[in-house]
Formats: sequence, structure tokens, C-alpha cells
Amino acid sequence: MQWTDIQTIVSAKYAEVAEDIATGISGGGIYIEDYRDLEAQVQEIAHIDLIDEDLLNKDRTKVIVHLYIAPDENPAEIVELMKDRLARAETPHEMQLVGVEQEDWETGWKAYYHPMTIGSRLAIVPSWEDFETDRVKITLDPGMAFGTGTHETTALCLSVLDDIIKGGERVLDIGTGSGILAIAALKLGAAEAEGVDIDPMCVRTAGENAALNGVENNFKVLIGDLSDKASGKYDVICANIVANAIKMLVPHVPDLMKKDTIFMASGIIDTRKDEVIAAIEATGLTVVEVKEDNGWVALIVKNKK
Repeated sequence: MQWTDIQTIVSAKYAEVAEDIATGISGGGIYIEDYRDLEAQVQEIAHIDLIDEDLLNKDRTKVIVHLYIAPDENPAEIVELMKDRLARAETPHEMQLVGVEQEDWETGWKAYYHPMTIGSRLAIVPSWEDFETDRVKITLDPGMAFGTGTHETTALCLSVLDDIIKGGERVLDIGTGSGILAIAALKLGAAEAEGVDIDPMCVRTAGENAALNGVENNFKVLIGDLSDKASGKYDVICANIVANAIKMLVPHVPDLMKKDTIFMASGIIDTRKDEVIAAIEATGLTVVEVKEDNGWVALIVKNKK
């Protein structure tokens, strides 16, 4: 059974950005080829010091993100989507396509995903892991498209949701991708959530992830251009996208907010923080908190009092 391996080659400093984008659009699975900490990984996994010379000679300055596409999907469309999102995230890259057999990748990438805890209440758990916890557990399968929570932007947003969701909220997730933020909000106690994304594949997968977590009856996923499908007012609005998209979106946000609504904007590279804050405050909103992690920024925004 022939699959397509879309290989995105990036500088190591962009590795997590490329991984986050790939997981957001994958319909099959991903694999990260990263040799930066090869010796430590081998010691931890295999407990040996002898490493093949070819592996030792691998380029440590680059990372290859393998995105696997099923035979019934169109690789050309997915390549264009990947390129578009990388460009929006200002991520230089090279790309190539290779035909592979399903058994070559089907299980190997699972070694890269493990349970993780975020904030005081959340745990993100791969579906095959037996992870006992008293936390609110979000079960996800990296063979589906999703944000793993490992990238700083997703982790920042999840941490904020962990803090602000008290129960009964109506939530809007703009650029929902995998649906992880809306799903987290629902499992933390939100009453209902809507997710909007321009990509039909992400909309499909967000629905699958919602079903996997038992919240599909409270989560409506819509295909649309940012907020154009949203209706009414929301208690919490999330937009974990990129700086340019947030600047384009933000003039429409006040009409979707109640008096005490919290708007969370993330996916912003720190060098563009000030211009995004300026665009937000030009609409009459107030940035009340700035959260930063490893060069990425999340902004907490409210109406002016």
C-alpha cells in the first residue's frame, strides 16, 4: 500500500514550528527526524554507547518533518497547505516527496509521544498509553491531525484555559486545527464550543478528536474564513494562529465579545508582539497580560472597563 512521505526540511530552531503545523494538517501520521540529542536518546532508550557512524554523521543543524499521506488523498493539495502555513509562520524550508510503504512508518513514530501535564488540571495522553491521573485527561492519537501540546503556542493556550475555564462557558476557537483547545475547554467544564477553520481536513479531524474525547455533542466544527461563521457572543475566544492572521481577524472580535469575555491570541513570534498588541488596542480592546515561552507569545485581551 503506497503512501506519500512529504519531507519538510527546516533549520533546527524552526523544528517545533514545522512539527506543530504538520500535526495540524496530517490525515495519517508524522515522524520527526531530529539528531540534535542523538547520544542522549540512544543512552536513554537502548542503554548503549555504541552508535552507528552514519547516524553520528547526520546533520545536527537541520530537522526533517515527515508527513505521511494516504493513497486516497491528494499530496499536491497538502503540500500547498503545508507551504502556506509555513510561510505564514515565517519558517524557511525545503520540501520533497517520497513514496513509502505503510509498514515503514506505521508504528515507529509512536516513540516520540508521551503523556504530558499542563497547568494544574490538564493531562494530554496518547491513545495507546495507560496513564493513570486525577487530572482532566485529553486523549489524542498522533496518527490523526492535532496539536500535541508540546509546542509553546499550544501549551501556552492550554495553560490559560486551565486558569480561566470555571464552568458553563460558550467558547469560540478560531483556526481550530485539531480542535485541541476547544476540546480542552469542554473537558474543563465549558458548556459548548464552536471551532472554525478554513481547512476541511482540520475540520474533519477536529470532529474525530472530539468524538475520541466524548465531547462531540457540545462541539460544532465549521469550515470558514476565521470568524465569518461565528454567531452571537462568547465567553472565551481563542485564536492560536499567526501574527498576520490575528491582525486581520481582530477588528471583528469585539462584536463577538460580551462585557467580560476573554480573548486569547497566540501563535505570535516575539519579534511581532508589539505590532499585534497595537492592532488589538486599535480596536478598543485592552491587552491585560502577556505570556511568553521560548520566543512565542500569548496575549490575554479584555474589553476596556
